[in-house]
Amino acid sequence: MKAIAGVFFQTLLLLLLAPLLSGCIRNWKAKLQNRRGPRVWQPYLDLAKFMRKDMVISEHASWVFHAMPYVLFLSTLLAGLMMPLITAAAPLRLFGDALAFIGLLALGRFFLALGGLDPASAFGGMGSSREMTLAAIAEPALLLAIFTVAITSGSTDFSQMLGAAQTPAWRLLNPAHLLAFSALFIVLLAETGRIPVDNPATHLELTMIHEAMLLEYSGRYLALIEWSASIKQLVLMALLVNIFFPVGIAVGLEPAALGWSMACFLGKLLLLAGAVVLVETTNAKMRLFRVPDLLSAAFVLAALALLSTFLFH
Repeated sequence: MKAIAGVFFQTLLLLLLAPLLSGCIRNWKAKLQNRRGPRVWQPYLDLAKFMRKDMVISEHASWVFHAMPYVLFLSTLLAGLMMPLITAAAPLRLFGDALAFIGLLALGRFFLALGGLDPASAFGGMGSSREMTLAAIAEPALLLAIFTVAITSGSTDFSQMLGAAQTPAWRLLNPAHLLAFSALFIVLLAETGRIPVDNPATHLELTMIHEAMLLEYSGRYLALIEWSASIKQLVLMALLVNIFFPVGIAVGLEPAALGWSMACFLGKLLLLAGAVVLVETTNAKMRLFRVPDLLSAAFVLAALALLSTFLFH
């Protein structure tokens, strides 16, 4: 019964908190640019608007086009349920570890690229090609960074990683973890389509990566895709703040411990969101052919983190 309650609570947390986090980032970014900006709850209104609208579907679309939003949404949500948020035990920890987590995210990306290709749109194909090119560098960097922490904890299970992070022997600010954190932060910017990798607010087709694959989607399909992007952003940010800064994570299910853990988790998320906003505001979007250099730097940082773990562990 507790397992079912944990799955239900974390699912509700992922679904409701993800749009709010996106709204905070948009609002803070606008404030730093001396603009009024959208309200923090605007993503909820956008999702409700998309759900009510009718869909316009290309005559060239096949079953892949229709299945993609559901596969993307479910795979991202399942990946989020494998990640501990406010308790050390993830709801679906028995069904997969870090490898399954990365595999689910890769499955969603694969169907997203297929969905961009399926309607035979020129911009959709261009966006899918760019997305898979960057993913070929970002995913290995993500794997190596997670393996750095996994070697220290002796397991690829996120819950055991958090358990090892709360022991006195855990060294938070050692060079390997700092390098892995830097690599994961760059991967976070790339996976969520943030500046300097991509501009989520752009309407210039020639510079789009993620948004180019969504041009043919509308209505509830577009709502599911946007919701999936918000959940993915929340999950990757939770990976950063919980694995590398495991402050306040609840071990038991006592109400006081859960409340303190929730407050710490929200505080860490807001701090990381502020860092993302600062990076976006103080940097310009890179040229497309320079983006692989940035992701290659993330891969090198993750590889150095893994190597230093073997040398000094």
